[in-house]
Amino acid sequence: MLFLGHFEHTIDTKNRLAIPAELRDVFDEEIHGTAFVAAPGATGSLWLWPERTFADLASELGGSLLGDEDQIDFERVIFSQSARCPIDSAGRIRLPDRLLTRYGLSGSVMVMGVRDHLEVILPEDWRREQASLPSERDVWRRARQARAARSETEGGR
Repeated sequence: MLFLGHFEHTIDTKNRLAIPAELRDVFDEEIHGTAFVAAPGATGSLWLWPERTFADLASELGGSLLGDEDQIDFERVIFSQSARCPIDSAGRIRLPDRLLTRYGLSGSVMVMGVRDHLEVILPEDWRREQASLPSERDVWRRARQARAARSETEGGR
């Protein structure tokens, strides 16, 4: 499953966001569950993870009982600020007030498919970010370099 594309949608007065049909089409309840988990994202925007994907990632972290300080900090920040958002029959999720306030989201928003999750950002913030992103050529070059470095590291073990 890959979430792809970006779509301008609206958060309604009841704090509901309709998940774009193109993104719902790749969402499989048997595989992904019946909800998204809204969580703080690494880019400073609100991320939406299929609930089972989020649970799988959380399991990979291991337990915090014996975790190091960074892991404990990560878990406190991310899990305490996350929320389960069930998908209703119209393909909408209700976003908690606290997350909408934190990210300044209301009215028109951009919903972006980013491989295994969605990101929700204000359209003007996305346009500003797009203007400062590296070129496609540079992004591909950096990705190839990172992959080669990872292959060398894994091969040298």
